[in-house]
Amino acid sequence: MEDGIGAKFWLGTIGVVIAGIIGVALLFVLVGAAWYSWGFLGALIVLGGLLLGAAWIHDRRQTRDL
Repeated sequence: MEDGIGAKFWLGTIGVVIAGIIGVALLFVLVGAAWYSWGFLGALIVLGGLLLGAAWIHDRRQTRDL
């Protein structure tokens, strides 16, 4: 009988955390580049486009599950 959660759980958790850090870093780079190139309005448009893309993917997955 095991007393702990196990190595598989911890390696998976570390993998998810590292993937999240890389994703957030890419988001900061994209929005920062848009801000530098096009100013506040351009960064806002890029961020809105990224959020709309994420919402579209989420909606497609939800309709597929129904």
